[in-house]
Amino acid sequence: MSLFHPPSPLAPDLGRRSTLRAWTLALALIAAAVVVGLAATGRLAPEPAAAMVLALGAVTGLVWFTATPLVRVVRAEPEAAPSEAALPAEALTELADGLPDPVLMISGQDRDDYAGRRILFANKAARELLRLPPDSALLVAAVRNPEVLEVVDEALFGGIEGQAEYEAGGVQERFWRAVAKPLSPGPDGARRALLVLRDETDARRNERMRADFLANASHELRTPLASLAGFIDTLRGHAKDDPGARERFLAIMASQAWRMARLIEDLMSLSRIELNEHIRPSDEVDLAMAVTDVMDAMAPQAREAGVAIEADLGPRGEALVVGDRDQIVQVAQNLIDNALKYAGRGGKVRVELERGVTAEAALTLRQPQASRLSLLTPDHSSDRYAALRISDSGPGLKREHLPRLTERFYRVEGQKSGERLGTGLGLAIVKHIMNRHQGGLAVESAEGEGATFLVYFPLAQAPAQPLAANAPDPALDMGVIKASS
Repeated sequence: MSLFHPPSPLAPDLGRRSTLRAWTLALALIAAAVVVGLAATGRLAPEPAAAMVLALGAVTGLVWFTATPLVRVVRAEPEAAPSEAALPAEALTELADGLPDPVLMISGQDRDDYAGRRILFANKAARELLRLPPDSALLVAAVRNPEVLEVVDEALFGGIEGQAEYEAGGVQERFWRAVAKPLSPGPDGARRALLVLRDETDARRNERMRADFLANASHELRTPLASLAGFIDTLRGHAKDDPGARERFLAIMASQAWRMARLIEDLMSLSRIELNEHIRPSDEVDLAMAVTDVMDAMAPQAREAGVAIEADLGPRGEALVVGDRDQIVQVAQNLIDNALKYAGRGGKVRVELERGVTAEAALTLRQPQASRLSLLTPDHSSDRYAALRISDSGPGLKREHLPRLTERFYRVEGQKSGERLGTGLGLAIVKHIMNRHQGGLAVESAEGEGATFLVYFPLAQAPAQPLAANAPDPALDMGVIKASS
């Protein structure tokens, strides 16, 4: 019942009627007393006095009864409490789908029945992350991490809130924190729990970026810094008055300083790429135009090295890919620069672009006796790709070197790259950029016959399709070296 009631509209009328009764009775009593007093003193005869008293009594009675309200006793019915409008199921689903973190509701009947843990509800972020079917799904089929399953069991059957950290599989590393909280049992008596997954990839990448940068910089800068310090001491000493030695030492010092600058630039570039590697770009880029711009910019460098560049890029505008143009340019620049260094003076570099090919067609061997290795296989398959091949006429690579080409600072022993010594980070940068673009990277080489590096980007007209719910993860396929017979 409400604590506040508005006044009844009859309340003023009842008050007026009561007042009228009281005044009528008072006036009648006064008039009767006056009449009786006059009769007692002999000023009024008894008969008229009695008539007047009777008349006053009649008038008073008439007024009394006409002014008396009819009172009814009405039992007050308790007011119904205002019903709280519950949100409809569609609104709750829309609200959950708007959350950025994956959220799941899990149910279970028996602790020993592992196949009985089912996903009753999953918001949009959870469905996309775990690739869940629209209806109910088994928890063990979607989440295979034992630590996450353990905290879910503790929430279901122990009523204990818990959390666990785990790393998602695939070529793109993702770090998650799983938080499980117990819920009230369902209508059927089944235990229920809430599972929330929080993406901590950015924080982990920041931490790893700082650690890797410090470790790599301190390791790789030690040699050129020691060389510079040694030559400075020499120039201050016995070579101070030797013009020939001074010029030779200054040239070496300039080369070492250039290498340190390139090293720091590549390390910073690699760190930035790794930081956003899990975020796919959304712009459309004309791959043919981007590669053409790179070749035009590197033409003076090719002439200086005495290497001819041949290109077969086809018409522009037909190889639109989803990507970051600056990073795509960096991929082409690193691969062409690598080919120029190893082609040697008088050598040749060939750049080819194919459109609308499948991943299998892109990975087809071009050299009959070559060995091929997929250095990066995308997690998501696409119908069609734009494949960019960059080949050189250099000495080629042995099979045992292929798996390590994308390692940081790895250099093939015995290989000469001309006068320009690289930083050993070029192919590592290419791999991480291609991973962000959900593309692929492969190498094909035969010793003595040069090497070919292949990168393939999903075409913008054919967006990547998610895998089926229980499809095998392509990240488990580490790739094998295939050599034709």
